[in-house]
Amino acid sequence: MSRHLSICGSLKQAVDLSAGELDRLPEEGQIRDLNRLFPKRNGDGIRLSLLLERFPPSDDVTHLTLHARHDGFSASLPLNLVREVGVIQYQQDGQPLSEEQGGPFRFLIEQAAPCKTDELDACANVKYLDEIEYSVGKGKDTR
Repeated sequence: MSRHLSICGSLKQAVDLSAGELDRLPEEGQIRDLNRLFPKRNGDGIRLSLLLERFPPSDDVTHLTLHARHDGFSASLPLNLVREVGVIQYQQDGQPLSEEQGGPFRFLIEQAAPCKTDELDACANVKYLDEIEYSVGKGKDTR
């Protein structure tokens, strides 16, 4: 299992980030206690909006596709809807997420609707996340 989060697709240059590199990104994008936003979820995360600011997509990007190679799961979400509510969990108890914790990374949506009820529903919370793909149009979605 890769311990890096790849950001690829329609952007100037693809990037691979470790949990440590995410932890060193600016504090204004950090969530140091996920339990404040996601009951029953412990650990630290980073706001998707900060990643989009640091590694901006091309102007024509409309969707983010979240890939988990571990189980072949993918969810493609409209960028304009998920930009401000997406969070990537990258560590728990100061350590990178293990596979048992759904690692290497987990994608979470603040106040997600119940599964199969909305485009940003709880089924778009992706465990085993290892790639975020910027795309023009909807990408692969196995939900």
